[in-house]
Amino acid sequence: MLSFITDYKIPVGATAKIVVDWMQANLSGVLNALSDTIDAIIHAIEWLLQTPSPIVIIAAFVALTWVLQRSWKTCLLVFLGLLFILNQGYWEQTTQSLTLVLASCILCMGIGVPVGIYAGHRPGFYAAIAPVLDLMQTLPTFVYLVPTIVFFGLGMVPGLIATAVFVLPAPIRMTQLGISEAPTALTEAAEAFGATPTQKLWKVELPYAFPQIMVGLNQTIMLSLSMVVIAALVGADGLGVPVVRALGSVNTALGFESGFIIVVVAILLDRMLRVARK
Repeated sequence: MLSFITDYKIPVGATAKIVVDWMQANLSGVLNALSDTIDAIIHAIEWLLQTPSPIVIIAAFVALTWVLQRSWKTCLLVFLGLLFILNQGYWEQTTQSLTLVLASCILCMGIGVPVGIYAGHRPGFYAAIAPVLDLMQTLPTFVYLVPTIVFFGLGMVPGLIATAVFVLPAPIRMTQLGISEAPTALTEAAEAFGATPTQKLWKVELPYAFPQIMVGLNQTIMLSLSMVVIAALVGADGLGVPVVRALGSVNTALGFESGFIIVVVAILLDRMLRVARK
């Protein structure tokens, strides 16, 4: 009985290779167009963050923090944190990592929010995609690097694609949760007053789900930032590069220094985008 089980192996890896080879042979045009589009977005964001003086970028982040939080303490934290990064000499790597994070947010929120809205209205659809979302979040992230290298080569694009695959379930789940939990009394009242499905979505469901969507955005940023080291393994620039270099040379000082900068960036982004629970 045991030999029968072991002799007839289910071809999981072989099937995955067939799918990847087919995509590489038949979807090269689509993949190249996707790569060019993502590369253009990455370069645009990188140019916006690196062209002005660091002081200008710091002032912009502090102003954005004030608009979002209305707290001088949070603004001071962001100001001091960014000055610390500049002082340590990691400004360029930080802007490169922020480029990866922002591009990931654009991609993941642009896909995740609409899919989450659709799933919130159709429980059957969400039940069908839930196992796929579980797989995307639990499959070891290093596994994503193999097909992304095959399709997109080395650089920021495969790093972003691998990050997006890992991060995408977060905005989908949080948006679906916010939409599905909209009080029935509110939606029924909107329908009673003659609201169309579109009006009900924009006037009732999305405002109610906004805190959950913002939590999804926060998770998207934090998970994207957690991928910067892994993305560096496929040629992505940023704070992951000195971490990988420190690991290769067993450089404790460089590893601690660059790792601490990643922690500082994570704390600053979390405080900037934190939504108070009511």
